[in-house]
Parts: sequence; C-alpha cells; structure tokens
Amino acid sequence: MPSEKILEQKKQQVSELCEAFKGANVGVLVNYSGISVEKDTKLRKELREAGCEYKVVKNTLLSRAFQEAGIDGLDEHLKGSTAIAYSDKGYTEAPKILSDYIKANPNTTFAVKAGFIDGGAVDATGIEELAKLPPKEVLLAQVLGGLNGPIQGMANVCSGALRSLVIALNAIAEKQSA
Repeated sequence: MPSEKILEQKKQQVSELCEAFKGANVGVLVNYSGISVEKDTKLRKELREAGCEYKVVKNTLLSRAFQEAGIDGLDEHLKGSTAIAYSDKGYTEAPKILSDYIKANPNTTFAVKAGFIDGGAVDATGIEELAKLPPKEVLLAQVLGGLNGPIQGMANVCSGALRSLVIALNAIAEKQSA
C-alpha cells in the first residue's frame, strides 16, 4: 500500500491533469518508446515553443484524469509507454509536431495512439487528419477569402452596372442637347 504522502501526490497530479484536459482544445496520446533522450529533448522544446504541454504519465493516472474530465473512450489506448501532448491554444500544433516527428523518424516505435478534441475521444486517424490541417490563421484567411469572393463579385457587377448607367445617361443628355 502506498504511503499517504505518495497517494496525496498522485491525487494532486490527477486533479491537475483533469483541469488541464478540461481546458485543452486537443490532446494526443503517443507511444513514446524508441525515442532517444536527444530527440525527446528536441521534441519537448518544439512542443513547448508551440504552446503545448508534453508529459509522460502513468496510464492509471491518465485514466483517472480522463474519467474526472469526462473524456470517455481512451482507456483502451492506455497500454505500454504513454505520453500526452495537449494544448489550450490551438488544435493543430501538437498533432502536427508529433506527426512530423513520426514522419522524420520512420524506424522508431514512437506512434500516435489516439487523442481528444474538445473533450471527445478520437482515434489515431482523427489525430493524423487534424495534423494535416493548416494553422488557425490560414483557415480563417481561407474562410474570409471565401466570404469576400461573392461580395467582391457583387461589387464588380454593381460597378459595371453603374458604369453602364452613367454612359446611358450621358448619351441621353447629349441627345437632348443636340
């Protein structure tokens, strides 16, 4: 039986993870085995610079934190070596950084297991699809560009119609003065 002090530390860790997961937009579970200390340090730095947290956590503690946060469907992925990257600043950063690492290191057992998006569990394929999306700023620019297109087209039509109206009025005025 663990000591009272260790038990309290574990409860505190679960509570902190639970709060972090409740506020996170995205979380990615990975099998982190097969990564060297040097590459792990580089990966952690890249995730930190992107505003993501990355932690190696015992599967039982993750399971309890997910349960308390109301995130169901991830327990089946909590086997073996597990680390989690999560962020409350965006949706694509953690999946993209981890996916890029896996592509750059194909001969390793480091792999995405599953994850969550806004509190809902997704499988590894869902995380990989999220990694393919452009950053939020690019998506917003694309949406605004799509919305701006019809408005710009209407402005061009109105401008053309107004030009034709001015030409017609000028022609009528010249005809009346002659």
